[in-house]
Amino acid sequence: MHARLLADFRSHIRWRGWRCVCAQQRSASTEVQPLPPRAQVVICGGGIMGASVAYHLTKLGWHDILLLEQGRLGAGSTRFCAGAVSTVKHISIETEMAEYSNKLYQQLEAETGVPTGYTRAGTILLAQTQDRLISLRRIVSRLRMKGIPCEIITPKRVGELHPLINIHDLVGAMYVPEDAVVSTSDVTLAMVTAARSKGAQVHELTTVNHVLVEKGHVSGVDTDRGQVECEYFVNCAGQWAYELGLSNEEPVSIPLHACEHFYLLTRPLATPLREGTPSMYSPHRSFLTQVRSSAVPSGIIGNISHSCFLSSAVVDPDGRIYIRNWQGGILSGGFEKNPKPIFTEGRNQLEIQNLQEDWDHFEPLLSALLRRMPSLEALEILRLVNCPESFTPDMRCVMGESPTLCKYFVLAGMNSQGCSLGGGAGRFLAEWMVHGYPQDNVWPLDIKRFGALQSSRTFLRHRVMEVMLPRWDFQTGRQLRTSPLYDRLDTQGARWMEKHGFERAKYFVPPGKDLLALDQSKTFYKPDWFDIVGSEVKCCKEAVCVIDMSSFTKFEISSPGDQALDILQYLFSNDLDVPVGHIVHTGMLNERGGYENDCSMVRLNKRRFFMISPTDQQVHCWSWLKQHMPSDSDLLLEDVTWKYTALNLIGPRAMDVLSELSYTPMTPDHFPSMFCKEMSVGYANGIRVMSMTHTGEPGFTLYIPIEYALHVYNEIISVGQKYGIRNAGYYALRSLRIEKFFAFWGQDLDAFTTPMECGREFRVKLDKGYDFIGRDALLQQREEGISKRFTMFILEDHDTDLDLWPWWGEPIYRNGELVGKTTSSAYSYTLGRHVCLGFINGQNPVTPEFINRGQYEIEIAGQRFQAKAKLYPFSSLFTQRRRKEDLEMGY
Repeated sequence: MHARLLADFRSHIRWRGWRCVCAQQRSASTEVQPLPPRAQVVICGGGIMGASVAYHLTKLGWHDILLLEQGRLGAGSTRFCAGAVSTVKHISIETEMAEYSNKLYQQLEAETGVPTGYTRAGTILLAQTQDRLISLRRIVSRLRMKGIPCEIITPKRVGELHPLINIHDLVGAMYVPEDAVVSTSDVTLAMVTAARSKGAQVHELTTVNHVLVEKGHVSGVDTDRGQVECEYFVNCAGQWAYELGLSNEEPVSIPLHACEHFYLLTRPLATPLREGTPSMYSPHRSFLTQVRSSAVPSGIIGNISHSCFLSSAVVDPDGRIYIRNWQGGILSGGFEKNPKPIFTEGRNQLEIQNLQEDWDHFEPLLSALLRRMPSLEALEILRLVNCPESFTPDMRCVMGESPTLCKYFVLAGMNSQGCSLGGGAGRFLAEWMVHGYPQDNVWPLDIKRFGALQSSRTFLRHRVMEVMLPRWDFQTGRQLRTSPLYDRLDTQGARWMEKHGFERAKYFVPPGKDLLALDQSKTFYKPDWFDIVGSEVKCCKEAVCVIDMSSFTKFEISSPGDQALDILQYLFSNDLDVPVGHIVHTGMLNERGGYENDCSMVRLNKRRFFMISPTDQQVHCWSWLKQHMPSDSDLLLEDVTWKYTALNLIGPRAMDVLSELSYTPMTPDHFPSMFCKEMSVGYANGIRVMSMTHTGEPGFTLYIPIEYALHVYNEIISVGQKYGIRNAGYYALRSLRIEKFFAFWGQDLDAFTTPMECGREFRVKLDKGYDFIGRDALLQQREEGISKRFTMFILEDHDTDLDLWPWWGEPIYRNGELVGKTTSSAYSYTLGRHVCLGFINGQNPVTPEFINRGQYEIEIAGQRFQAKAKLYPFSSLFTQRRRKEDLEMGY
């Protein structure tokens, strides 16, 4: 490497630390004031997250707030934040948060009088490969739905916007002109100033030891300066959030782990760079020599001044680096392929200090930086900053109310996005506390998406070492929860994915296929597993397939008397007063009529019910039921997920297989649809056999006590050989359920979707005289009409072999105007077309006539495809297609 520097690295200027820079601004806060005896809300953590929560709570009318910080305000990871505010996120709710943060930071200085360093610099995201460019095109489609200006630009345009960037290996880029940079320390100070002006109290140098608990509710906090009573507690402790959560008498699991995070700072150019003019300076000494031989003092970064000499920040995802202006020089960091976890236990620092430099570890990022910005040789390196940053198991932040401790809220684990998400995340959490729910669907970030099983230190340490690497399936923390059939299915070619820690088969690779090639086929186009899944779907329709669905959440709810039915009738939207053995599809709704859960209930006897819910609902569903059950009831709620293996037998020959194994007629006359019987299968007794498949296809689901699982599976496979049985995975299940217009919770349904909006009003007991949660909202909606409607789309002019595939989140256009987005999609092997599900929005009401009159297009990465909209399944088309094939074959 021949990069060089302008001056001797040892002749650096001593830069002041954060405390010195900010001392005058918060001199008053250093005076020790007594803690109040009580507060409505106690927030632990004086970084940007804690400040944002306090700021937004006061905006919503709560003023009795106490913000506690163990060190100085903003002296944690907030102080080291690079200060980028980017709306380019991969999930919608994060984009929503970042867009709000951008707007908030822009007006904070005018509101508070505290300069925040807000500069609208813009962001350029580079693409070195066509796949990366496609990914950026998909993001552009999503951002434009929210009205965020952005565009795909050429490498030449990149050079015009940022003349120091090497563009020779680029195929394109994405430009977001309204992205910004700020001083995160000053943003924090501004929000604290605003909160203080409305009554919030702030105390530095105060450590929270643990939270006080009474009858499952927060009752106060114990600090090193005494106890404070409170109704609500908010854990914004950053990298200490994990330990603080476990310190309570009733622990709260907060899955995050700190890693070292590096970025480089340089001095300004010797002379100011004119806009559009590349740097042409000659270095004085070898860059590598400086890196290897110079001991750079570990200073603490102060508030960042943004006198920029270039217009835009640059992100190079393929090079894993980002570059932005810093005091006329460069701030550049990235995400290394081998992250270094730190602080495995204990709160061993009051304030985060600059950690030890590690140039060897940073060198791959440094090499990428020099390739991307050769003119770095004209700059003198000031220091390499090494600071801790918290990461979560899925690279998304953790927020919401604890499932185990009432009124204990969490906002932590920001994955280096604290500045971008801080304003929006604080707003949503404050709304959650004040109103009982946020104003948007935050399920992808909800703490209840995790269970305690994902909070082991070993799991977290290993997982955070790979979360910064973009991948479809994580490799660490696997085989954590498995079915008793895991080894058997694995030897038969199962390719696995993970959901809520549970291993689930995607598909089964036939003998002779190249397993490695299939595992590595990551593409936006037709995947290599296309024919494999197609053969599994065909078997489901013509013969019989078996799918292991053991991961589904399973609860049993009972009571000594008749109380169970009375309580469940209030908690669930459909009528559960059905004969013993009947299955009811129903929902758990909130006061707005939205789905907190979509599930199936089986009445085992007059006082006992069996509940089946999606896999990732295990923690959320349990918490919601516990929260809404009467405190004085004798209702017994038991999680029996681990007790049963679930096998889904799908296909017209499923009844033949079960008839042989049970010596019982399984025809519809003897075993009607949506019915459950306990029966023997092979030698095993007590098998709960249900005539439903979650796909719309004929078949059965067997809930088998785990000790019998392997025996029952072997018997099914053995007997099923004569009927053409084979294993199938969740990709086949997805194709079947989407072409039958089945909505899934967490993908199509959420807390802001009602039964009226997704065509499920027939699953609601509105006119049966029962009161239930959400009833009033649904009655009002039935009277006034709905503003969105769940719709099915078939892509008309889409070439499966040549065109990009839809996933989810694609814009939906009606008569050329944006009206919604897709929520899930799959290829229908029956129709030979892609099917998308999604919501059409419009002026209230959105009627069937409104939908049927429109001409629709689905946009995939900037390209629009004509689509046919339907409000009902295409079962009639299936019949017509089969009849046509029969005629062509002479039947």
